[in-house]
Amino acid sequence: MSVDGWHTLLVLGGIRSGKSEFAESLVADAPTVRYVATAPAGDPEDTEWATRLAAHRARRPGSWTTEETAANPGRLVEVIAAAGPNETLLVDDLGGWVTVLLDPAHQPADDTATIAELAAAVRSSTARLVLVSPEVGLSLVPTTPLGRAFTDALGATNRAVADACDAVALVVAGQTAWLKPTTPAPAHAVPPAATSPEAAPSRAATPQTAAHQAAPAQAVPADLGAGDVTLPEVLTPAAAPVPARAASDEPGTGDWAAPTMALPMIATGLVIQPGMELPMPDDYTGPQAVDRLATLDIPGAGLGVLEQVVGFAAATQGTATPRPWDAVRVLLIQGDHEGGASAGATPGESSRRARQARAGRGALARLAAENRAGLQIVEAPASAPMEERPALSADEVEAALRYGWRLAEQAADAGVQLLVLAACGAGAEAAAAAVLAATAGAEPPTVLDRVVTEQGEIDDAAWMVRCAAVRDALHRTRRSAREAKDVLAELGGGDIALATGVLLGATARKVPVLLDGPVGTAAAMVSRDLAGQARHWCLLPDHGGRPGVRLAADVLGLTPLVDLRLDLGEGATALAALPLLRSALTLAATLPVHPSLGGPDDEGDTGERTGTGDRIGGDDGRAEDEPDFAEPEPAGPGPTTVGADEPVFPGRRAD
Repeated sequence: MSVDGWHTLLVLGGIRSGKSEFAESLVADAPTVRYVATAPAGDPEDTEWATRLAAHRARRPGSWTTEETAANPGRLVEVIAAAGPNETLLVDDLGGWVTVLLDPAHQPADDTATIAELAAAVRSSTARLVLVSPEVGLSLVPTTPLGRAFTDALGATNRAVADACDAVALVVAGQTAWLKPTTPAPAHAVPPAATSPEAAPSRAATPQTAAHQAAPAQAVPADLGAGDVTLPEVLTPAAAPVPARAASDEPGTGDWAAPTMALPMIATGLVIQPGMELPMPDDYTGPQAVDRLATLDIPGAGLGVLEQVVGFAAATQGTATPRPWDAVRVLLIQGDHEGGASAGATPGESSRRARQARAGRGALARLAAENRAGLQIVEAPASAPMEERPALSADEVEAALRYGWRLAEQAADAGVQLLVLAACGAGAEAAAAAVLAATAGAEPPTVLDRVVTEQGEIDDAAWMVRCAAVRDALHRTRRSAREAKDVLAELGGGDIALATGVLLGATARKVPVLLDGPVGTAAAMVSRDLAGQARHWCLLPDHGGRPGVRLAADVLGLTPLVDLRLDLGEGATALAALPLLRSALTLAATLPVHPSLGGPDDEGDTGERTGTGDRIGGDDGRAEDEPDFAEPEPAGPGPTTVGADEPVFPGRRAD
C-alpha cells in the first residue's frame, strides 16, 4: 500500500486511540495483507486480554494471513527484510515487540543493536509496510525499573523506526495528524485515507490542500507484479478548513484567504466575482507558430489537426516556437452527489478510485506515471440532492472556488507547465448535465450519458432516475438566478465548483489546462460568466463520445483533437493523448526549415541563407554571391531558354 507516495509508514497513538483501525484502513484496498502479530499470548486466565486479541482478529478480512513473531524478537526483522515488493505487511504493534525484547527468556545480547537492525530493515524494505506503535512518552515516568526500561526501549524504537519510515502519523482520540514529512509543515494534517473504505462521505467533507513538496512513490502496486515500475509523483496533502453551514461562518477564512497577485484583496480575502479581467493568451504567437509549420522540413502534408496544439501552446507560452510540456500535474477531484444524480453508482466506488490513485494503481495513476506527471487527489465537499435543495450553500461555493484557485496557484509556484483536470465522483455526470441545461439550454436526456453497470450492462432504470433528478432540480430552480455562483450552488455541487476555481486560478497564472470529461467542461461553462478568458486557456483532446462534452465544446469553441472514444475515467483520456500532443510540439520545436526555404540541406550545408534562399556563406569554397544551384539540362529537345519575344511552347513554363 502506498500512501501519497510513501510505502513505509509508522502509525503512533495512545491506548484506544484508534491507531490500529486507522492502520488497517490504509491497507484495506490491498488484495492480500500479511498481518504480523508481535504481542505474546499473555496469561491464559486474563480474559480481558484475550478479548482484545479476539477483537483484533475479527476485524481482519478473510484474505489476510497472520504471522506470529512473539517467540523471537529477531523474527520481525527477518520478516520485513524478506518481504518482496508485491507484499503488504501490517505490523501491530512495536509495543508488543519491545515487551518480548525485554523478556529475559528472549532478550538478545544487545538491545540497541537489535533496534538498529529493525530500523535498517524498515529503511531497506521494498514491501508496502505499515507499522503500529504505542506512544507512551506523554505519560508519567514509570515508578518501576521494568516500566522505565520499557518506555526507554519503546521510545528508542519509535525514534529509530520513524527516522527510517517515509511517513509518520499520530492518532489521538480517533483524529490523525501527519508528523512526517515536516517541510513545509502543514497547519492541520489530515490523512488522505483516514476513514475506512465503508465510511460514507460527510456533507462537509474537507478538501485537501496541496503542500508545495512531493514525494515520489517507490512501492510496486500488487496488480502490476515485480519489475522496474515507476509510480507517479503523488503530492502530500494537508488540510484546509471548509466553512460549515452555520450562519456564523463567513467566507474568506482559511488557507484560501491568502493573498494572490491576480485580484485585489479586501478584508474577506480572495474575491471571485463575475466579469473578472484575467490574462488572455498571446494573439500573435499562436498564428505565427502555425504559419511557421509550413516552412519546416516535414514530409507529407504536415501535422493536420495537431496544428491546433502548436498554436495553443505558442499562444499560452508567448513564443512562436513553443516547447513540449515537461512539468505536468493531474488534479483528481473526488466528490459525490447525493440523491437521484448518483442512481446506479456503486456505493464507495469513487472513494476506492481515489485510494487506488493514491496507491499508484489504476488507469489514471499508470498513465500519469508514463507521462512523468505528478498526481494530486483533492476531496471536494459532498453535494446534497439537487432535486430537493441546493447542492451547496453559498459559503461552500465561495470556499470551493477559492480553494480551487489556490490549488492552481500552488501548481504554478511549483513550476507546473500544464494541468490535467480529472474527476471521479458518484453523480458527477448528472450534475454536469444540469449545469449544461442551465447554462446552454440543453435538454437533459440528450446530454446525460447512459448508465453502465460494473458488468458492462446498460441500466436504463438508473438513467431515468438521473434524468428525473435533473428535471426536478431544474423545475425547483426555474425562478432562480442563472448566474455562475447560483448555478454552482443549486446544481453544480462541490466538484464542479472546485474545478471552476482551478480553471480561474490557472487562467490568472497563465497555466494551460487539459479538459477531459463532464466535470471539466461543465466548470468551463460556468467560468465564462466569471472570467470569459478562462476558456482560451483550455484544450480538449477528446470528447470521449459523451454528448454533454460535445455540446459544451461547441459552446466553448473547443475543437476536440482526436476521437479515441476511450472510457477510462475522467482525465485518463487526456493523459492517453498527451504523448501525441507532446510529439507535435517536439516536431514543431526541433525540425529545421526546409532547404528550399533556407534550411540546411542533406549534405550538411551549414551556410546561412537569406529569405529568398541565396547563400551568404559556407564551407564549400564558393563565392558568397555565387548561386547554390545549377540549372539542369533539359530532358528532351527544345530550346534551353526562351527569349522575351519568343513564344512559349504549350505545356512548358517560362524560366
